[in-house]
Amino acid sequence: MFAGVSGAQSVASVPDGGALYQKACARCHDAGVERAPNRSVLKQMLPENIRLALVSGSMSKLGLGLNTAEVAAVSEFLTGRKLSTETAGNLALCADSGAPWSDPLAEPHWNGWGANLSQHRYQPASRAQLSAEQVPQLKLKWVFGFPGASRTWAQPTVVGGRVFVGSLSRKVYSLNARTGCTYWAFDADVPVRTAVSIGKLETGWAAYFGDQGANAYAVDALSGKLLWKTHVEEHPTAVITGAPALAAGRLYVPVSSGEEVAGANPKYECCKFRGSLSALDAATGKVIWKIYTIAESPHPVRKNQQGVQLWGPSGAGIWSSPTIDLKKRAVYVTTGDNYSDPAASTSDAFLAFDMDTGKLLWSRQMTENDAFTVDCASPAKTNCPEAGGPDFDFGSSPILVDLPGGKRALIAGQKSGMVHALDPDQHGEVLWQARAGSGSPLGGVQWGSATDGVNVYVALSDIAFVLDPATGKRGLSPKAGGGMFAFQAATGKQVWHTAAPGCGERPSCSPAQSAAVTAIPGVVFSGTLDGHLRGYASGTGRIVWDFDTEREFETVNGVKGRGGSIDGPGPVLVGGMLFTNSGYAVFGGAGGNVLLAFGVE
Repeated sequence: MFAGVSGAQSVASVPDGGALYQKACARCHDAGVERAPNRSVLKQMLPENIRLALVSGSMSKLGLGLNTAEVAAVSEFLTGRKLSTETAGNLALCADSGAPWSDPLAEPHWNGWGANLSQHRYQPASRAQLSAEQVPQLKLKWVFGFPGASRTWAQPTVVGGRVFVGSLSRKVYSLNARTGCTYWAFDADVPVRTAVSIGKLETGWAAYFGDQGANAYAVDALSGKLLWKTHVEEHPTAVITGAPALAAGRLYVPVSSGEEVAGANPKYECCKFRGSLSALDAATGKVIWKIYTIAESPHPVRKNQQGVQLWGPSGAGIWSSPTIDLKKRAVYVTTGDNYSDPAASTSDAFLAFDMDTGKLLWSRQMTENDAFTVDCASPAKTNCPEAGGPDFDFGSSPILVDLPGGKRALIAGQKSGMVHALDPDQHGEVLWQARAGSGSPLGGVQWGSATDGVNVYVALSDIAFVLDPATGKRGLSPKAGGGMFAFQAATGKQVWHTAAPGCGERPSCSPAQSAAVTAIPGVVFSGTLDGHLRGYASGTGRIVWDFDTEREFETVNGVKGRGGSIDGPGPVLVGGMLFTNSGYAVFGGAGGNVLLAFGVE
């Protein structure tokens, strides 16, 4: 948020929050920079959340040295509220402590990011308990509001009749799946973006997740009591966005970072972060092994135009949840781009690691020489690597699919607009590639696809921006992006394509479909930046259900609720109900703070 503000002002004085904002923040937040929420979005947030971002969150990574009073002044100016005065609602505590658990994973559930270790994002009929014929009858049952949030970026997990979900306000909640009442709320150190995985321990059941400070947690699933916490990466920009994957008594934790954004500061020595994967003992949190996605340690490379030392190689973060292959005892991940020169051969790639030792088994790069920071979009490009992009990260987990004839495939879409299928049993040999879109830094395939084993269902972002002649600012294009595809899992042949319905002439609206896709027998679900959640017939692509989430809602916990853009996580279906987030105030999207629960009348 900030750039070039001195922290020398006395804490005893009363800083002018408005002046600080204009001097340091407006050039991004008032100028339509994609990664910077605008003023109307910031106003919806709690002042405590803005303070958290400045002190220990994403904005702290710019190294600005603001003192306590300056942080408080800006937080209160932007929100129009004093710190520590906002209510968190009544939490709507459940009247009972919930039914005891015997074996909740034997009942209908959605556990972790992809519903299974292969990351299919497909819920079979026995667990979904919602037929294709019933989907058009889905009605809103209850809404939970996240206090002071402008993004609902953590996908819910549903196990044992409970919804487990993280939030921008640091809290991880356990809710009743049928009513939305709260069993417990756990305070993490910083915001929690990952999905939750539930697993059995000798002492009971644990809920596992990661936060935006590179901490992995285990808490008691029934009480919310902390069992252990492990800091898996020391780099100050490190974050955990991909849900840790739980298998065979180990928790596999992926790490990415915000250093691509920190690199926008020309005084920042960009860049030293390297993506990593850690295997933790699920019972104790002890690190069993840790492997970096780039083997070479960063070293001085050159100096930028202002004489600041630049470092490399860096980047190749793991943004998504790992895929577990118990047959081969392997863990598969996809990686992001580099942040500096020289570009590594393991960026924008599929990587395979040995489950037991962390040894790299093989890698397959899909885009070479891709190095990028946010500064590449500035005129000066002071901290932009020589390659200057194209910023074609993987944000999607690789999907492990069994094919006819005993073959298997790892399938994932990329921001390039390509969908790739590799052979995990032949060191990542390319089986097929199919193009879904043109791709861009915010285009192509963003957060994940789904498969029923026959087809792979892919949502296209290809978000675009236009200049608003009335304001002179950039906003989302209402006429570009979006669309659903079905490709044969075995061959990559396109089965069908459904164009995005669009969002008319609404200002700063986009039909782009960046959120992860979810499937049940006969229907595929995909959300859009214009707030719609739609169900598509999996055989034809025909839209069979459409709900517009971008509006105000009455919530079960008394928090003022509003829906917005749908991005990041996809919907979750369990026991005849559908759960989805709404609100994503990034890249020009509409802010919101709700978790919506649907069921059939």
